[in-house]
Order: sequence, then C-alpha cells, then structure tokens
Amino acid sequence: MTAQTILITGCSSGIGLACAIGLRDRGWKVFAACRQQVDCDRLRAMGFDAPLIDYTRTETIHSGLNEVLEATGGTLDVLFNNGAHGLPGAVEDLPTDALRSIFESNFFGWHELTRCLIPVMRTQGHGRIVQCSSVLGFVTMPWRGAYNATKFALEGLTDTLRIEMRDTGVKVVLIEPGPVTSKIRENSIPHFEKWIDWENAPRKEEYEQKLLQRLYHSSGPDQFELPADAVLKKLIHAVESKRPRPRYFVTTPTYIMATLRRILPTRALDWVLSRG
Repeated sequence: MTAQTILITGCSSGIGLACAIGLRDRGWKVFAACRQQVDCDRLRAMGFDAPLIDYTRTETIHSGLNEVLEATGGTLDVLFNNGAHGLPGAVEDLPTDALRSIFESNFFGWHELTRCLIPVMRTQGHGRIVQCSSVLGFVTMPWRGAYNATKFALEGLTDTLRIEMRDTGVKVVLIEPGPVTSKIRENSIPHFEKWIDWENAPRKEEYEQKLLQRLYHSSGPDQFELPADAVLKKLIHAVESKRPRPRYFVTTPTYIMATLRRILPTRALDWVLSRG
C-alpha cells in the first residue's frame, strides 16, 4: 500500500520536527519543509525530503510545492501549516510595517500555500488541511499583540474554509497548543530588536522589569509546558481518523482558557489574562 503523504512546514525544530519524525515513524511519506537551506540540508541528512519553503518568499512557496508534487506524481494527502514566529512588544509600540511583516510569515504565506494545494485536493477528491494555531488564537495576552492578531486571523479564515469545503472531501482542522517546548522565544528576539524601540517607549520600565527578562533569560519550562510530541498526538488523530475534529486543544492552559472564555464576562477574563 502506498504511504500517505504530508507536507509539514517549519520543521527546523520544535513542533514541526517532532511531527515530521513521528509521522515518518508511523509510515507516512513526510516532506519536512524549512525556510533556511541549512536546515533543509540537515533534514535531508536525516533521510527526509526537505523542500525549501519560506512563507515570506512567494517563489519558494511555489518551487517547494512543485518539488513535493513532482515527487508524489501530483498528489498530496495532508498539508500541515506550522511555521511561525513571535514579535513581542506592546501594541502601541508596534510599527505598522512590523505587523505587515509578521502577517506575511504567520498568515499570508499560509494562505498562499493552502490555496495552491486546494485544486490538487479537489482533483484527487480528498485531502486534509491542518493549521497549527494557538491558545492565543482565541484569547489574548499582553505583549503578544502581533502574534495574537495573526492567530485570530488564522482562526477566522480556517473556520470559514472548513465550512466552505464541507462538500468537497477536503477536511480542515485547527490544532491549538498552549505552552509547548520550542524555540519561539529565541527566534522572536531578532524581530523584537528590529521593530520595537522599547528604550523610547512610554512603557520602558515595564519592558525592563517584565518583557526583557523573560525574552533574554530563560527560567526553564513554563508551568504546564509540554514537549512538542504532545502536538504530534493530536496531529495523528487529525490526519488518520475518519472524522477529525474541527479543533484539537493541546496543554492544560488551552482547555482552561477555552472554558474561561465561555463562562466569564469580558472584564473578568481581561483581568485573568492581564496577570499572564
């Protein structure tokens, strides 16, 4: 029997890498995409097909996908959109161009790759599009406005797509992790340093006392943090079950926040989230 095929983005580390290894071990044919060639080369040395796909560079979205489709004979069973980065900082200190930049990598690139694959899945009569969102796709936390915005946008677009694709054989799924072991903190530092002029911000003291300490000095795993394999377990169900759920929560905080969002008035929920 021919192995099922999946394209996973953001496989250099964290969730993407864990899912690529885990699904390969289950017999899947995994295309483990990265945005930097050095990471693609490392994954190829691990035995993966590793196309270069950088969501901010349209040409790599098309060339990387073409590489996958050439290898499969023009089909693909699953797309797992995963690669993203953070941009910490207060919303009032966030330049509009910075917001445009993070939307390119966390939202617009995902949409472009997804749109390129939908005709393939329509033609073959089946497919699954799995989006790695976040608990921050349905609740917000301070200092994370840019990332919150991209994930809220992703949730809205994905919910719409799921409804629109109901009669096509293409199933659309959201995975919503909370704190999961990854390099998102370290990877967000260059974006923070490029865009946020915190030294001249009205919240300078808050940056010094709160954000900078957390950003530059790891204090170990967060409370309730789970390894990236926790996402793999939900992804397996999303891609292998006959009737995948529309949403999969990962980590205790995700379940808690979903409950609080449902039962608390907005002001009370704002107070809870402001503590984070």
